[in-house]
Amino acid sequence: MGFEASKVKITFNGGKVLPVTDSAYIRYNQFKKTFGQDASSMVIGIKSDQIFNKDVFNDWYLIGSQLKQVKGVKAVVSVANVYNLQKDTAQHRFVIKPLVTGVLPSAQAVDSVKKQLLNLPFYKGLVLSNDRKSTLMAITFDDKIINTPLRVPIIKKIDQLGQQFEKKHGIKVHYSGLPLIRTVVGDLVAHEFSMFLGLSILITALILALFFRSFFPVVFPVLIVVLGVVWSLGTLVLMHYEMTILTGIIPPLVVVIGIPNTIFILNKYYHEFELSGNKMEALEIALEKAGITTFIANITTAIGFGVLCFTNSELLTQFGLVASLSILATFALSLILVPIVFSYLPAPKAKQTGIKDSKLMKALLVNVDNLVHYKRKSIYIATLILIVISIIGIFRININGYVVDDLPQHNNTLEDLKFFESNFNGVLPLEVSIDTRRKNGVMNQAVIRKVEKLETLISSYPEFSRSISLIQVLKFSTQAFYGGNPDYYRLPDGLEQNFILNYAGNSGKSSGALNSYLDSTHQVTRVTFEMIDAGSKKMNTVLAELQPRIDSIFNPKKFHVELTGSSIIFIKGTNYLLTNLYESLAWAILLIAGVMWILFRGVKMIAVSLLPNLVPLIITAGIMGFFGIPLKPSTILIFSIAMGISSDQTIYFITRYRYELRHTNKSISQIVSDTIRETGVSMIFIATVLFFGFGIFAVSKFGGTVALGILLSITLLVAMISNLTLLPAFLLSLEGGVDRNKLKGPDIEE
Repeated sequence: MGFEASKVKITFNGGKVLPVTDSAYIRYNQFKKTFGQDASSMVIGIKSDQIFNKDVFNDWYLIGSQLKQVKGVKAVVSVANVYNLQKDTAQHRFVIKPLVTGVLPSAQAVDSVKKQLLNLPFYKGLVLSNDRKSTLMAITFDDKIINTPLRVPIIKKIDQLGQQFEKKHGIKVHYSGLPLIRTVVGDLVAHEFSMFLGLSILITALILALFFRSFFPVVFPVLIVVLGVVWSLGTLVLMHYEMTILTGIIPPLVVVIGIPNTIFILNKYYHEFELSGNKMEALEIALEKAGITTFIANITTAIGFGVLCFTNSELLTQFGLVASLSILATFALSLILVPIVFSYLPAPKAKQTGIKDSKLMKALLVNVDNLVHYKRKSIYIATLILIVISIIGIFRININGYVVDDLPQHNNTLEDLKFFESNFNGVLPLEVSIDTRRKNGVMNQAVIRKVEKLETLISSYPEFSRSISLIQVLKFSTQAFYGGNPDYYRLPDGLEQNFILNYAGNSGKSSGALNSYLDSTHQVTRVTFEMIDAGSKKMNTVLAELQPRIDSIFNPKKFHVELTGSSIIFIKGTNYLLTNLYESLAWAILLIAGVMWILFRGVKMIAVSLLPNLVPLIITAGIMGFFGIPLKPSTILIFSIAMGISSDQTIYFITRYRYELRHTNKSISQIVSDTIRETGVSMIFIATVLFFGFGIFAVSKFGGTVALGILLSITLLVAMISNLTLLPAFLLSLEGGVDRNKLKGPDIEE
């Protein structure tokens, strides 16, 4: 597994959120097959009054010229690297010629190029902002390298040239585009993987040292969970997955969730040694009694992660499957290696066996016991009040996700994205595919007019840029046909169209401009826009408003118009995940209820065991509403994961309670008291590990990871309190209805 783990790779494309069977995802892949990869361009931009200064302009030109020579760069377009379309009357064709062919010798030459550029409406708003104070350079990557590590050296070269330009002219250079954003996210994932793994090991080691106050119970449990980490990475590679922002947090999760296994087994071992004084006998009993309980607890935890596979989202399926398998593998390693290792080590010392006798712990558990016995009504009322307040908060939850959600708020990439949004209406791709459903249907004059009307409609929204399409190419061709006069930048009429298309057909490379926006049968055409990252909530509203207006232009019975592209797939993926949140949570509750039924065989006991774990979820959802934490792909994971982990506490408590109920004649009141004092220690220890273990994610640079860590920490802390107060209160309330002779289920104890 170590050998396999050494081959782990960071993903170079965005995680696939939508299932591969989703119609939108299928049509997106069909679009890419027809027209090629979208989201393949990176942009750099500047804002200055000196754009057309000779030195600035020439250096901007040189950047573009150098990048054109880089292997893997398909095209570069900027104010200094644009092309004009000219009419060749002799050959009846259009010829593409660059406006700039080398470094310009004078300011007058630059002014001449500027004048020519401003007479080319095709480029208006694309490479030069409408106020003419900002400009961008678009660098298009080869489709073959865009989602591979080969794009990284190109991005570094772009950054290097940009820094040299910035240093020389004192003009801030901004960088953006999905290739860059995904690379930045990948670098942060790699950095945070190492940081969180180190922090999780450090935190758990400190807590173990605090609890056990001895060298061996700290070092060996940590070594065992490190083995679990190796297994998790090995599993990732063996399943042919790459490390994403989600799978990157599995190793520290394995440490945080795996350590409680060793705490539970060692706690039982020290307790039994205190009773018998025999090391091997104490280990045997600890393995026998704690083994089955920790196994069931790990099963419920694995269920919390495993239900994410039911979403059919590749991103979540990979995370859920690898996490659940890693948790079970780490449990197996703990169960096998802890008894073996400690059988060779010296017997526990008095200070280790007396962990539970600390005055603070005793006082805390006595107070909890008194609260449960004498303040049950107060517990129920307080719980009810919290639920009501939380429900109010739930109605305030904002459902929203951003393409760059995971980037830190003060990250340069995020700030640069805002620069392009304010000056060029964004850089995120929006593609519109128009299927006429008949061969050569696009070339119909009426259809062309409809496409123009559609472009005007979409461009009228502030969220979208102006379009690049067959329509714009035809307008550019008409202008070229009339000697470059900008007044003729318009669609050709019926008679002109045949001449212009004939010229385009004879133009060799220039005809590729048409082919970029037409399929081979001329049945389907594309229209390309850029859009701002307005968030899924806003975009859902915009798209819902757009659809009927699009349908009024293109009758859905005769045409199929599809809004697609990476940005749309992200928005639909967010909608899909939120829809499936309820399903995955329902599966978690159902499967955990099934485990509880196997253990406790009674509807009342299932209800008693589930309710204390549902309350923390409701409270967490309420907190999200009151503090403005939106439901998005990263935060929706919290509920099913927390349900699985918090159920462990319930299992620890109820298995001990039922064992005493079966094998002693003590009153239920006394059994509850004993269970609180005995199991409460492990529950508090484990909750402390989980609280601080998940709390380390608060130092992440990813907003989603921060929210995930903080909310999980809060949820699991509330779950521990709920299982130490509400759960025993329920058991005492059911005291009169318990028939010891009819108790069923496996005979296990913590």
